[in-house]
Amino acid sequence: MEPAISRLDPADQPTVEAVQALRVAAEAADVPDFPPPCPFALRGELTFPRTSKRTEHFVARTAGEVTGYLALELPLRENLDNVDASLTVHPAHRRRGVGRALHAYLLERMRDLGRIRYASGTVEALPGGPARDDGGRAFATAMGAKPALDEVRRRLDLTTLDEPAVAAMLDQARTKAAGYQVVTWSGPAPEEYAADVGYLDGRLVSDAPMGDLQWEAPTIDVARLRESEDAVAAARWHLHSAGAVHEATGRMVALTAVARQETSPWHAFQWITLVDPAHRGHRLGALVKVENLRYARSQEPELRVIDTWNAAVNQHMISINEAMGFRPVDSWVNWQQEI
Repeated sequence: MEPAISRLDPADQPTVEAVQALRVAAEAADVPDFPPPCPFALRGELTFPRTSKRTEHFVARTAGEVTGYLALELPLRENLDNVDASLTVHPAHRRRGVGRALHAYLLERMRDLGRIRYASGTVEALPGGPARDDGGRAFATAMGAKPALDEVRRRLDLTTLDEPAVAAMLDQARTKAAGYQVVTWSGPAPEEYAADVGYLDGRLVSDAPMGDLQWEAPTIDVARLRESEDAVAAARWHLHSAGAVHEATGRMVALTAVARQETSPWHAFQWITLVDPAHRGHRLGALVKVENLRYARSQEPELRVIDTWNAAVNQHMISINEAMGFRPVDSWVNWQQEI
């Protein structure tokens, strides 16, 4: 039976709850060591308005049951040709045409919007790693998408953390970082550093390896940063950050952040880590990451694990993460398709 596809109305609570249940089931099947997706994060995505991008959400129903979910993120300033797409099918309804119908709908919607390119992601097993369903790669390939960037997820298990090794790493970084001071905070960036945080955040796309992904770096001023922080708060993310301030100029020149979902106090995701190119060579990346690890643990007493992603070719950041104790878990492929 061909599924019926319609836009998700945020006010339709039974359908929103069905989408949440679908997301939980899919995550449990695809990445079973992840926490369940947070319902507050979904609600924030559905309802919080932003000026730099907007989202569209669609559901597929088979015989009246929600069997698939499509979320589109549409940049409104840069990347006006692009769509960031997330397509999810309930595990009990896979390989029955739901994914193909949603993909066809995605392409049709892109044409309506004048967008020519989408990016999306899948997970797969690493050699010797935990099993992962290879259906994501098979589906993306069958739909005509091309692999554009390979990443590896690594996990830090805080219950087995080598505390002396991490302390020694911090001491070494501090020795190299004379003339820099570390600042930590939770939630929005301090006002005196907001412009610097926006600048560093905007550099991530241009500084990190992007493979064949065609994605423009954003310009993030203070207003845009604050809007993003408001969206994070609306989704009830608990955000903890650290920055390195250059004492001679007072500018923040390195930044890192971790965040956990409202419903999963045991688990956090590593978000940005970036050092201004003019200030590299002082171990600032290692400095802020280890300092923020200490800070996040002080704020989140139940925290047990942190997940991070790096491009497979980003050896510098991988070396820092592995020195901290992060270990490979699985492979993530960023796909891209032009129409």
